[in-house]
Amino acid sequence: MDSSDHVSVDWDAARATNRANWDDRVPIHEGAYDVAALDDPAHRSDVVRDDLPALTPWLPGGTLAGLDVCHLQCHIGTDTVSLAREGARLTGVDFSAPALASAAALADRLGLDVTWVETDVLDARAAVAGDFDVVYTSIGTICWLPDLDRWAAQVAGLLRPGGVFFIRDGHPAMYALDEDAPELATRHRYFPDGTAQQWEDAGTYVGEGTVANTRTYEWPHPLSEVVNALLGAGLRLRRLDEGRTLPWRFSPHMEEDGHGSWVWPAPDRDRIPTTFTIVATRD
Repeated sequence: MDSSDHVSVDWDAARATNRANWDDRVPIHEGAYDVAALDDPAHRSDVVRDDLPALTPWLPGGTLAGLDVCHLQCHIGTDTVSLAREGARLTGVDFSAPALASAAALADRLGLDVTWVETDVLDARAAVAGDFDVVYTSIGTICWLPDLDRWAAQVAGLLRPGGVFFIRDGHPAMYALDEDAPELATRHRYFPDGTAQQWEDAGTYVGEGTVANTRTYEWPHPLSEVVNALLGAGLRLRRLDEGRTLPWRFSPHMEEDGHGSWVWPAPDRDRIPTTFTIVATRD
């Protein structure tokens, strides 16, 4: 995987490039995600299984049942339908038409009624009808966005008063590491400077196969930027946690934990976080 730092790129061009790459990922991920397991009505995706214990304590009655939930950057919908199985009314948002077609086919096969909206997440408030008790996003999402203030404004605009925002994502301290180094060593920027990181990679984070559109653009966002964007949008921070496990293999040096996640070998797993989780509310 080749990368270049400090790349100046127009957002429209970067978005189109990233969307072409994510369109190409759909058939790979349809084969790599454990989609067939969802045929069991009791099954939940690994991501949702891990997120629910952190989210539900902040919900009325400790459950998603009966709530309106907007899932931002939902990709092929495995997490979206898992949330719907908790009794919520789901709206899934993504910028990839093939991903949403796959998600809609999955929901139809499972007999779940989900609303799907094709839009850039940075324009979500204008594109999505209604407001929501919960806005949810997890995992590997905000690194694709250059403007977190605009992103947080979409989140706040989608929430109704008293609503809950939940995000779990890769930790920016981990993203700064050299994923190929035999020891923990930084390689990439932690702090933003307005420019993008350009990547060339024919593979994807899971599954066999390659993509035709290999280029992507990402932006580093320190944890302080994420928190301050949400506070600046008027949300109230309720909880911030940092984790040791990851639902994909960031580095070839990570090992499976036996529960569907990846961890650094001991003792490195106690030296660097892999994820952060934020719960925020709208007054």
